[in-house]
Amino acid sequence: MNDSLSLDAKLLAESGEGDNAAPLSVSEISGSLKRVVEDRFGYVRIRGEISGYKRAASGHVYLALKDDKAVLDGVMWKGNAGRLPFQPEDGIEVVVSGKLTTYPGRSKYQVVIDKMELAGEGALMQLFEKLKAKLHGEGLFDQDRKRAIPFLPKTIGVVTSPTGSVIRDILHRLADRCPSHVVVWPVLVQGDGAAKQIAGAINGFSKMEESDVLTRPDLIIVARGGGSIEDLWGFNEEEVVRAIANCSIPIISAVGHETDTTLSDFAADLRAPTPTAAAEMAVPVRAEWLASLSESKARMARSIQRGFATAQERLEAQRRLMPALTDLLRPHQQRVDELSDRMKYAMGQNVAQARSRFSASQGALRPTMLRQRLEVTKSRLDRLDLPLALVQRPLDDARQRLDGLWRLAQQVSPDGPLKRGYARVSSLDGGLVGSRDEAVSAHAVNLHFHDGVIGAQISDAPAAAPESSPKEAPIKGAPKRSRIKKPADDRQQDLF
Repeated sequence: MNDSLSLDAKLLAESGEGDNAAPLSVSEISGSLKRVVEDRFGYVRIRGEISGYKRAASGHVYLALKDDKAVLDGVMWKGNAGRLPFQPEDGIEVVVSGKLTTYPGRSKYQVVIDKMELAGEGALMQLFEKLKAKLHGEGLFDQDRKRAIPFLPKTIGVVTSPTGSVIRDILHRLADRCPSHVVVWPVLVQGDGAAKQIAGAINGFSKMEESDVLTRPDLIIVARGGGSIEDLWGFNEEEVVRAIANCSIPIISAVGHETDTTLSDFAADLRAPTPTAAAEMAVPVRAEWLASLSESKARMARSIQRGFATAQERLEAQRRLMPALTDLLRPHQQRVDELSDRMKYAMGQNVAQARSRFSASQGALRPTMLRQRLEVTKSRLDRLDLPLALVQRPLDDARQRLDGLWRLAQQVSPDGPLKRGYARVSSLDGGLVGSRDEAVSAHAVNLHFHDGVIGAQISDAPAAAPESSPKEAPIKGAPKRSRIKKPADDRQQDLF
């Protein structure tokens, strides 16, 4: 059993007799395969349907080409991907050119794509329909997004080729209908880079601001002559359609002939069948416009005149229906006359009544009537016999109360004691001085006697009696005099 095992399999790899081929590494065999494939298939053209399309952040494109039996991976480097004339999508049949190579990291082979083209008009129309459905689903073709074209734009921007017949047809048609200021943004209208230039021109017009050099257009015309679907494909690119839909200025699309249709036509605010028709839609016919203005002016003048005439007729009819002024005033004049007569009669009656009342009053004021009333009053007084005691007693009581009150007033009067030799001291403002401290703080006071008032200066020391003058005996019951020191100033007068 061990012998048979050793013949079938060995634990260690050994070279057999006549075996001169050394084992290859994985990298060596992968490199050999890569060289064989690249040498054998250095340039190939492959037709297939795109599947799993993806653009990486680096700009490289990764996809797969398939048919009903097989799948082939593909890669397109950033430089070639940036030059694609269309936007690839899953389900589109294309023809790619490049070379086959292997990817040892995953043991698979792939095609490195240098060029990609649509596989006939059928594939191109398929891409057209898919992109149309996508953009329509986003609402870029909705009717409520359409804006009205200005009636008479001051400036018209034209996005087209500067060398073709399209711009000449547009300028010629504008000059015939209504001369306008035109700003041309030159672009490529087909081929590589056309879509990018067209979208850039539309965005540039949209972001333009008023300046002294350039005037912002009121209307944009995107125009190109007729051609095949490949020639017009730049106007089907997604970036162009989005630029038209997002433009802040109304746009007329005039791409191709009447039978040609592009996605730009669906996104624009108005589609023109030809560039010449776009110029006709952009401006009115100046002569027709002026004629219409003249006709409107004449109609307005006739309407005004007719209105004046109608108003005059109505006024005349109203005037005939209205009564005459004298007829309107006559009732009022009659009423005034009637009131005037009544007023005269009433005034006479009032005067007569007043005269009658005055005559009656005058008779009551005669001297005889007054004397009679006086005699009657006197006789009534004589009949009044009142005892004298009833009148005298209240008078005596009132006199006694008055005398008592007078005596009380004499007793409480501050000037009463002045006749007995007293004096009342007051400050200069009239207030009563009742103590020594108040007198000293006042410095000057007034002394009130029964026969007048004198002023005095106050010293805080009592005044000394003169040596030459004999002392007088104080009078019993007389008030003591305040000792007032005479100041050294000779101008100060003696208090007594």
